Formats: sequence, C-alpha cells, structure tokens
Amino acid sequence: MKNLLPPQGRDTTISIAKGIAIILMVIAHAEAPGWLCKFIFEFHMPLFFITAGYFFSRKYLSDEATFVKKRIRGLYWPFWKWSVFFLIIHNWMFSLGILNETFGNEMGGVTHPYTWHQIQQNLWNITTAMGGYDQFLCGAFWFFRGLFVASILYLIIYKAVDAGLSGISGLSGKPGNPGLSPTPYLICLLLLLLCGWKTYEGLKVVTIVQGGYRDMMGCFFFGCGFIFRQFVDKYQRLMSRHYASVWTTLLFAAIVYLFSYYLTANMNWRSNFTQFLSLPLPALLGFLMTYNVSRWIDSRESRLKRFLVYTGDHTLNIFIFHIVAYKTVSLLKIWYYGLDPRQIGCHMVIHEHSQEDLFWVLYTIAGVGLPLGATWLVEKIKCRFREYRASAASLPQ
Repeated sequence: MKNLLPPQGRDTTISIAKGIAIILMVIAHAEAPGWLCKFIFEFHMPLFFITAGYFFSRKYLSDEATFVKKRIRGLYWPFWKWSVFFLIIHNWMFSLGILNETFGNEMGGVTHPYTWHQIQQNLWNITTAMGGYDQFLCGAFWFFRGLFVASILYLIIYKAVDAGLSGISGLSGKPGNPGLSPTPYLICLLLLLLCGWKTYEGLKVVTIVQGGYRDMMGCFFFGCGFIFRQFVDKYQRLMSRHYASVWTTLLFAAIVYLFSYYLTANMNWRSNFTQFLSLPLPALLGFLMTYNVSRWIDSRESRLKRFLVYTGDHTLNIFIFHIVAYKTVSLLKIWYYGLDPRQIGCHMVIHEHSQEDLFWVLYTIAGVGLPLGATWLVEKIKCRFREYRASAASLPQ
C-alpha cells in the first residue's frame, strides 16, 4: 500500500478526477445500462483533454522543444510501442481464438487476419499518422493521437495569436498572468467556429486520421483546462461552503443528464452539427461536477483517495490494456450462459445479454483492476531490482 501513496504536498485533485474519468470510460466500454453510458459519454473524454490543458504553461511558448519532447515521450512513444506490439500479435490472436471472423462489434463488423502487405502498411500508418492500430484490441488508442495533436496545435495557435496581439498595446496580457490576456479565449472561440464549420459542412482534415474532429475539439477542451487553471483559486473559494458545492454539483449532474437524454453527444469522430452544438456545455459542466467530487475525496486521507490518485496517475496503462483485460470476464460469461466460445472475439465485450445482466460490473473491475495490478507488480519488481543493484554496488570489491 505504501507505493500507492502520493508525494507529500502534491495537489492530487486532478489525479483523482482523471482516476474517476478512466473508471467511467471502462464502465461505458463495458456496455453498462444505456442511460449510464450516455451520461458518461457526455463528458468523460473531454475531461482528459481539460486536465491535460490544466498543466499547460506559458513557459513553453519560448521553449517549444521541451514541450514537444514531453508529448513525444508521454504520448507518441507509448502509442507507437503498444500499437506495434498488438500489430505483431494480431494474427496470433486468431490462432488462439481471441479474435475471429464470426463475432465482432455491435454493428456486426468483424476483423480479419492481416496479410504481410497489410502488416507493413499498418506499421507505416502507426508511425506516420498515429493510425493503423488494431481496432479490436486497441479501440481507445485514438486518444493518444487526439491529445498529441490537440496539445501541439494549441501551442502553435497560442504563439500565433499571441504574436498577432503583441502589436496591439495591452492586449497580449501580462506574462505572469495569462488570465488577463484574451489569447486563451480567442483560441477557444476560434476552435469552436472551426469545428462548427467542419461539422455543418461535413468537412474533413484529410491529413489527420478520422478527419480531425476529435483532435480539434480536444484542442478546444485543452484550452478550457488552461483557462480553468488561471481561476481555480477563485473557483475553490466560491465552492468553499459545503452546501454551495453540493448543490452546484447536483445541478451540474442534472444538466448533464438532461443533455444525455434529450441531446445526446460525445466525441465521436462522425459527429454532426447538432451533436457538436450539444457537446461543449455538458462536457464542461461534467468536468466541474467531477472536479467538485474529486475535491471532496481529496480533502481527507482514505483508501479511496489513494486508489483514485494511483489510478489517475496510471490512466495510460488502463487505456492500453482494458480491452484485453475484458477477455477474462468474457470467458466467464461464455461459461455462465453456455455461449459459443468464439464470442470472446466480440468488441469490446460480449453483446449478448449485456443490457440484462450485471456482467458490466465484472468487466469494469477487470478493466481497471488487471492493468493496475500488473502496473503495481512491475513497479514493485523494478523497485526491488534497484534496491538489489544499490546494495550490490555498496558491497566492498
């Protein structure tokens, strides 16, 4: 349990919010009851972009190389590494029966073994476009590309807009107080206008896999996170009274639920204009709702807090492995209902009886618990190995 403790003095509210968001993602992918999935989809992916933007700093405007290196190391490299790994084992998964050409997604789509040419082409797509990943084993990998593009795009636009405003006296804001600068607000407005134009006319960014909608909306939410950071102290003071925090959180939740019921939207890459218009408000209110809950949890030490902080600090591992982890529960469901064993190839979970039983709970436990358990075990082994090497080095020669 000691390894689950966060460093002393670190504000862990955002880590808790990310932990909640990744658990909600696993729940939605596990085909939970329809109303719950719709509610989750309104805000859980925008939340990741908002929390990423929360940590953006203006110092990167004059140190672009450091920012890009961090994005490559934290997003592109794990994407490439694991996409290539699953590419290598794709055909092997057919030999093991994990994938097959009979059962697939809810729409009836299935996957097939790759030819040698397809393997090579997918490798090129993975490397050059952050696409080409195994859709049935890496279905959430679009997020890596989305955040990579969104964060670098935000840096580029910020520099361009800031440079344009610098010639207008007083508009560029004080270097130490970006909240007084119009730049972050202009960026968000610009991206909303572009996304509205894009969805209204059905346009695509042909150089970005899936057309760029997720990436551009991700950039908008990234910018919202940066703006929120400038006023987080004022927001916390506003929510300092418990009754205010509780009632506003309930109000936010109610609004998000109403949107999910009447104007369902999410970050689907095929979103139309109506879905685009329906997304920003519930997404932002869903973030504030989650942030408020995270502050309550963060206010006192508990096992729940330690678990959510650890989960939030290791969200990428859950992104990568939760679909594979689902397969363990699919085996149990096949046995329980006496289903065709090939249904283990269903993406992401077995669809039969999914809205009638509680297997989505077991899928959630496996989707979160197995990647986290493996992560903890690997960290433990690495720690022991470092201790062994340190003790060996201290022995007299």
